[in-house]
Amino acid sequence: MYLTALPVVTLATQVFAQIVIPSDDWPGGPGQSLVPQDPDTELTSMLNEISPNRINATIAKLVSFGTRSTLSNQTDPVRGIGAARDWIAGEMRQYAAASNGRMTVEVPSYVQEPTSNIPNATVISNVVATLRGSEESNRVYVVSGHYDSRVTNVLNFIDDSPGADDDGSGVAISMELARIFATHVPKATIMFAAVAGEEQGLYGSNFMAQTLKDAGMDVQGMLDNDIVGSPNGDVGTPSAPFDIRMFVQGIPSSETTAEISTRASVGGENDSPARQLGRFVSEVAQNAVTQMNVHSIWRPDRFLRGGDHLSFLKAGFPAVRFTEPQENFAHQHQDVRVVDGVQFGDLPEFVDYDYVARVGKVNGAALWSLAQAPGTPKNVKLDTSALTNNSTLSWTLDPAADGGYEILWRMSDEPAWSYVISVGQVSSATVLLSKDNVDFGVRAVGKNGFKSPAAYPLAH
Repeated sequence: MYLTALPVVTLATQVFAQIVIPSDDWPGGPGQSLVPQDPDTELTSMLNEISPNRINATIAKLVSFGTRSTLSNQTDPVRGIGAARDWIAGEMRQYAAASNGRMTVEVPSYVQEPTSNIPNATVISNVVATLRGSEESNRVYVVSGHYDSRVTNVLNFIDDSPGADDDGSGVAISMELARIFATHVPKATIMFAAVAGEEQGLYGSNFMAQTLKDAGMDVQGMLDNDIVGSPNGDVGTPSAPFDIRMFVQGIPSSETTAEISTRASVGGENDSPARQLGRFVSEVAQNAVTQMNVHSIWRPDRFLRGGDHLSFLKAGFPAVRFTEPQENFAHQHQDVRVVDGVQFGDLPEFVDYDYVARVGKVNGAALWSLAQAPGTPKNVKLDTSALTNNSTLSWTLDPAADGGYEILWRMSDEPAWSYVISVGQVSSATVLLSKDNVDFGVRAVGKNGFKSPAAYPLAH
């Protein structure tokens, strides 16, 4: 009995092994492996100008205003959010002076009526330096940090609220990039923002996003830097000086129920515009110049927290949030105090300025690569009208895509684009690969070598 059973077991094992061994060749298909875009000579030089010492000085100055609570004094020249606002605007105007008129600085404001976190009508003011694009001024990219701060009680506008990391670090990146970019000429417009009202409820960023939407601006990417000042978390956790988290939303919060249903029906949950922006950032910002690893976290933000990128996502704009790899909550949203020998409070002594500079390089690499490339292709569609093992994609031709277009593809369970097919300056192409098995994207190419984020095709 045992002798006759043994061959059966052996045979079954062999057949099972043949079934589960994956084939590296399946499904096969055209194209070359995607190679990340490295910074060119100009961008490398720009990124190497980012100064840890200047970032240190910027954060120290912001801390010197005592408190930057949105509810604090707006007219005192030395203490409160008004003094911080005026100093930031003054610095931005100095940067703009070197731009030959390409950069302008504004302080757009509005009155926020009382809410649960704003007991009295309060002026909310953003500071925005706009570097106008030389070819497509209506196509916009935004980098932002919030200059307001808080302590344990969000309504406390009296006590010192240094806000060195949250979010002096993010404001310092916006300002440092504005200083460096002011002497260069991007093809698309870049806005360097320091917004207020974040700690009270994202009021400044909501005002900015809605203003841009109402003006019909084509905002194709927003980078939010919020708490990017330290690679160190709680005591005992290992430092991660070359790592930054990037939070990336999946299904867009701006989509209707019908649009979400359509997206889900084609398996596009992982291919929202925000996810494509995140993939682009990962491609262009992890290299020898930035010396950083960008870790995509596929959710809008951390649990129980939120940031200014959410305002842009709500307005229908692609946006991501950068946050340090591990947080020390004793240094966020805390009164400055010592308890059992532990220092609480968001103090400059806990900021690593070399680390902030590297995060600035990640942002700079992404921003410049976005602004120098053609815009993300529009009206990208995938023909699903007939049963076929080929895939036909179409899109609207863009004169700025003077280097043509590329079709990207990957297996549907892979996180990043794997293969690229150059198709030239055309508005449609057929790929000898089944749409049932892979995901496709289309990106635009400039003659200067810069390439846009991919656009995911809608089925039609």
